[in-house]
Amino acid sequence: MLKTHNCGELRQEHVGQTVTLAGWVNRRRDMGGVVFFDLRDRNGKTQVVVNSGRSQEAFDVVANVQREFVLQVTGEVGLRPEGQDNPDLPTGEIEVTAVSVTILNPAKTPPFLIDRDEVVDESLRLKYRYLDLRRGRLQRNLTIRHKAIKFIRDFLDERDFLEIETPILFKSTPEGARDYLVPSRVHPGKFYALPQSPQQLKQLLMVAGYERYFQIARCFRDEDLRADRQPEFTQLDMEMSFVERDDILDLIEEMMVGMVKTASIVPLAYEKFPRMSFAEAVSRYGTDRPDVRFGLELTEISDLVADSAFRVFSANVAAGNPVKAICAPGCGGYSRKQMSELEDLAKKAGAKGLAWMAIHPETEQIRGPIVKFFSVEQLVAITERMEANPGDLILISSDTELVVRDVLHALRMEMGKRLGLTDTNALAFVWVIDFPLFEETMEDGHYAPSHHMFTMPKREHIPLLDTDPHAVLSDQYDLVCNGFEVAGGSIRIAERPLQRKIMELIGFSMEEAMEQFGHMLEAFEYGAPPHGGIAPGIDRLVALMAGEPNIREVMAFPKTAQATDLMSDSPSFVAEKQLDELHVAVKESKKA
Repeated sequence: MLKTHNCGELRQEHVGQTVTLAGWVNRRRDMGGVVFFDLRDRNGKTQVVVNSGRSQEAFDVVANVQREFVLQVTGEVGLRPEGQDNPDLPTGEIEVTAVSVTILNPAKTPPFLIDRDEVVDESLRLKYRYLDLRRGRLQRNLTIRHKAIKFIRDFLDERDFLEIETPILFKSTPEGARDYLVPSRVHPGKFYALPQSPQQLKQLLMVAGYERYFQIARCFRDEDLRADRQPEFTQLDMEMSFVERDDILDLIEEMMVGMVKTASIVPLAYEKFPRMSFAEAVSRYGTDRPDVRFGLELTEISDLVADSAFRVFSANVAAGNPVKAICAPGCGGYSRKQMSELEDLAKKAGAKGLAWMAIHPETEQIRGPIVKFFSVEQLVAITERMEANPGDLILISSDTELVVRDVLHALRMEMGKRLGLTDTNALAFVWVIDFPLFEETMEDGHYAPSHHMFTMPKREHIPLLDTDPHAVLSDQYDLVCNGFEVAGGSIRIAERPLQRKIMELIGFSMEEAMEQFGHMLEAFEYGAPPHGGIAPGIDRLVALMAGEPNIREVMAFPKTAQATDLMSDSPSFVAEKQLDELHVAVKESKKA
């Protein structure tokens, strides 16, 4: 080894010892005949002193050393002079007086400072990701990721799970997002697909009798990106046989609590995760991904405005559409500009406009553009239903149920941020259960699965598949944290006739079903056990535990929102010879 100790491990008990360190120059200070610099490695930093009176040879070596040079330093550990301790560093009580310094590698001046967490353009950080990864924040994040995954493996191993790898090259099947396709050289015209998830394979492992499977799985989806999406991502893939829904929820809850305690810098808000139905979640929060760190819940006021003179409300109620609202405390004095910002947000979420009422903090007079359409009794009833106080702002939406949910969810999250209610120092988990089996809207005249086509309907709802499929609830469950879905799963269909029926409802003919999923349908005829599973997203969970808003901050080499790698300049063109070997021809794209 080129070093005897790491740069972050020396303490008072090492005083008097001769040690050898190796790492990067973090900061350098030239004081004339004495040079100070911090030597940094993944474990921390140690102050090194190079004194010309102690070692002229070492002093001459460091004369031209700059930040990010890679050095090997041998010297004696001593206490820092009185009053010069650095309480912010674990090694802040000691320093190493160098007797020899070797330059292992010089370095160009980096395009941004490594030794401090200053704001740097993300494109520049991603282009020089290998430098960005030297920074303390990124090293902390990847350490959290390592600890979380290690905890998961140990936790599941202790509970009799087997880690089994499934193929990266598999069959292309319709699973919602677009597949990444890989052309076959030896089978011209045929393609593999990179897995969007190991869903089919983990179910087949249950048919194969492995009972408890997991995998830290790499998954791929060719979809439009955002802060919490990447073309390639990592999930904990799990499946269990002979279980019911609550068996899985209890296990995952225990694992999440232990993982957060082991790896997270953000603590749990509570250790017992609440459970709410899909219907309750969308009713109270406007979304099936509720952020339960704060209130501002949706309140139905349809009955209070049905007979009002405000025709937008009365007509919608007559048509069977809702009128709902949220109350933002202390925001009754919002300016015209602030209200215009909220209206723009509502319109982006699908609203045609934004109705509102504000209560004056002193006179308690209610103002707003729609107030004149309501009687005093109606206004009193609305404010009482909303539990509004003087100085509060009531934001109201009326449209279809879906639009109202989307609008008030967007406004609720915005007001939560503005009012400082989204506590960044707490992880608030909640289970959402009892999802509809199918989406509310049809796709090409067929039912669209809410989760995926392998999700088990509730047993008591199976007869409704023949009479009212939209009324069928499923054994799907999602784990949500701080408004993000961090895991999704379900009890699976294990009987071929039921699986065929679901496929027919979503628009698959028997021929298409056999072509796409024949391997699964056939497997179910050989004794498939009742089974279910879940797939927590590693990237999002680590981002939450690290207090990061973007999953790119917890991935070593992420891609941009345009799915490009700025460091390696990919995707890139390949040689014509490679395409010929794959029997692939590239058509020139037509520009709009």
